[in-house]
Parts: sequence; structure tokens; C-alpha cells
Amino acid sequence: MIISAAHAVIEGKDRSEIWIDIRAGLIHEIGDGPHPSAERKFTGTLIPGFVDIHCHGGGGYYFSNLNPDRIRDSIDIHRHAGTTTQFASLVTADLSQLKSQIEALIPFVHSGDLAGIHLEGPYLSRAKCGAHAPELLRAPHLGEIKSLIEWGQGTIAMVTFAPELEGALESITWLASQGIVAAIGHSDADADTARAAIDAGAKVVTHFTNAMAKMIGGQSMATEVLEDSDISLELINDGTHVPIDVIEVLKKNAIERTILVTDAMSAAGSIDGKYLIGDLEVEVKDSIARLVSNGSLAGSTLTMERAFINFINKDGVNIVDAVHAASTRAAQVFGLKNVGSISVGKKADILHFDGKKIEMLTF
Repeated sequence: MIISAAHAVIEGKDRSEIWIDIRAGLIHEIGDGPHPSAERKFTGTLIPGFVDIHCHGGGGYYFSNLNPDRIRDSIDIHRHAGTTTQFASLVTADLSQLKSQIEALIPFVHSGDLAGIHLEGPYLSRAKCGAHAPELLRAPHLGEIKSLIEWGQGTIAMVTFAPELEGALESITWLASQGIVAAIGHSDADADTARAAIDAGAKVVTHFTNAMAKMIGGQSMATEVLEDSDISLELINDGTHVPIDVIEVLKKNAIERTILVTDAMSAAGSIDGKYLIGDLEVEVKDSIARLVSNGSLAGSTLTMERAFINFINKDGVNIVDAVHAASTRAAQVFGLKNVGSISVGKKADILHFDGKKIEMLTF
């Protein structure tokens, strides 16, 4: 099939009047100008499908659900909103529960419906636990980390650590040696400890400025990772988690390292009401999720479509940088060679953006 469009973001450039030849689900050729055989013509901009590396669920369910139909429901909710490469995040649980949750997700990774599993816990700081049950948090032990990776049968793609915990730096070093992404977050670390984690091989900051010391004077984890030239920064861009002044700092200092994520809890794509995160009660009001116990933010109800459109229409980010944050940077960090940009040889995961909404294209 040959499609054409007024604009397309292709390999980091906004190109006008292009056509794309798609064969067997792959991009075979890209050309400029009108094409006489184009079967579909789009008046907006073609962009690559979104890559969400931090998402806990949606449609009323979590990826921790052991029912495969409910896992499928969560995948579908986000796919309809443009996420063509989906990672499944799991919150803190005891190890036996975590093992069962991992085992339930393995078939979805092996089938390609999920790109991998992200363990956001239990190796987090109690001082910055957010919506993770503090009594279940623990310091990492390398033998335990190795067992978790073995349980995952090659499907665990990222693990988040509070780098100040005993054993965290050793675990980060080992994961990096195995080609598994180590993230740092839910942390009370200072700048020196954050730098030590980056030097050990940490590649991602879990939801930048959320569940960590803020950028208010002094040298904190947030200031250190902002100044680093390599580590990627997750951004929950729902208008609530991160204030506009921090987004302006990101735009100025780290736009090429920003990764848009949803950190979506089960209410994404669903309705306001009462929910759970693990065993913790959550109330969603006006699409904002907070713990009933203390009012802390408890994930988001974002889809990548909304995060992307917010980045452009509310935050004034140009479409090339927004695509990089929503698709390309994540694919680069995780070594995903066939997604993340519109390029010859890659999967034809293509979306149409008309300035207001996203249309998922199928071929």
C-alpha cells in the first residue's frame, strides 16, 4: 500500500509532501512529492506510533491482573490511543505475588503484544514511596535480582531503584552488564549518589521530579540528572504531576533526553471513581488519581495521545521534539531497532495527527 501526506516526521525531520510504500507491515520506501498510486491521502502529519515505557494499566484493570483477558483490555485501551509499543509496569508486591504477575505477562511479551516488563519496586525509598506500600519496600540483593530476571525468561526490560539503598549500585551495574535498563527513582538520593548510579549504568530517571527531591536550591538527584548529558528523563505530562516551570526547564536543558510516559493506573481510559493500587485505595476525581489515605498522587489517567498533544498544544514543543520524546528516545534507550521512527525497514506503526487528535492507522 502507498500512502501520502501533507507532512510527516521522518528520522527527526518534518518533511512536506511525502509518500510511503508499505509492504507486509514494513516501510519499504519513502519518497517526496505526490504519488499517482497513493491509496490513502492525509492532510495532517504522519508520526511514528508511541512507545510507552512506564504504564501500569488502563480500562479499569492493571497489568498485574492474572487474567489474560484483563491484561488484553489494558493493552487495547492504550493501543487505541496510539501506543504501538507498550511496556507493562508492575508496582511493589511481595516476591511470590510479583513472580505470579511476571509469569502472567510473559506470553504477551513473547507474542509481541508487550515490549517488556518494568519492575517499579520493591527497591524504592520509604521516604519517597508514593503509591507503593511502604511495608513491602526493601533493599536490593543481587542474588534476588538475578532470580527475578530468571523468572522473567528474558522479558524484564527495566527495574527502578532508589540508588541510596544498600546493594542498589551493585544491582544497577549487573543489570547494565546484562543489557537490562536500570532506572533510578522513588528516591531521597543526593546529587553524588545519583551521579554514582549513572556511572554504574543507570539509563532512565523514573518520572522526573515526582517522588524525589525537587529542584529547589542545593544539589539534589533532580538537579544532577537534569545536568547529566546522557540519562533519559521520564515525564508524566498530564498538567498535574509536573508544573509548567519544570517543563520549561526540561525544554531548555534536556528536551532530547525527555521520554513521555503515562505512568497510567487502571482508570486510564475509564471513569472517575474508587480504585486500588496494590492494596492501597485510590480516588480518581476529574481524571486525577490520589491515594485516599494521604492525598498523594497515585499514577495518572493519561494516554500517550493526551501526553503528546499536551506537549505540543499546551507546552509549545515543536512536533519534531514531541515525536522524539513520545517515540524515538525510548526506542533508542531500549535498543528497539524496528520502531520509534518512520524509516525504511521499520514497522509501519504510523499515526495521523491533525493538530487536535491522533488517528491510529492500520495496513
